[in-house]
Amino acid sequence: MNIKAVIFDLDGTITEPFLNFDRIREEIGLPADTGPLLEVMERMNPAERKKAEKILYKYEQAAIEHSTLNKGAAQTLKRLSQMKIHIGVLTRNTRSNASAVAKKHNIKFDAIVDRDDGPVKPDPFGVKRLCEHFKVKPQQTLVVGDYLFDLQCAKAAGAIAVLMKNNEKSEQFSRFADFTIDSLTKIIDIINKI
Repeated sequence: MNIKAVIFDLDGTITEPFLNFDRIREEIGLPADTGPLLEVMERMNPAERKKAEKILYKYEQAAIEHSTLNKGAAQTLKRLSQMKIHIGVLTRNTRSNASAVAKKHNIKFDAIVDRDDGPVKPDPFGVKRLCEHFKVKPQQTLVVGDYLFDLQCAKAAGAIAVLMKNNEKSEQFSRFADFTIDSLTKIIDIINKI
């Protein structure tokens, strides 16, 4: 077995998709096509940013409260732990929100890298940081996510990109993935194959 770590995205991967970024942009007062929300917020003046952060926080809290695990998430995390494979979370959300999701669903992550730790996905920073933390090479690491940024940061870091197909938009990202799955339980099959 060559895989030593699995790094997961949070919303849409471990949990079922909940955050509607078009609705969040709309409430902030941004056009739907303004680009990735965190990057747009970085360019705001302090007053605009404070307002945007408050709105984003409200939606992120609702996402925790209403979160449900994706099918097979709990059993996959448990199996990875039994296999002594490190479990990381790389999220554009916050560490406290990721921890709250874990607590709510009684699941465990070995390490979390969030938006406050450094450059966010699609930058490879988070993958590299988790690999260093786990003392594994990116080539020994699966990065599992439901969006293009997850796959891009995996590839840029030299890790194996796994697309979690959970909606109609997922198909457009499949060409960037090394593997495509529709259930987290299939991660175990990939690990056994590699």
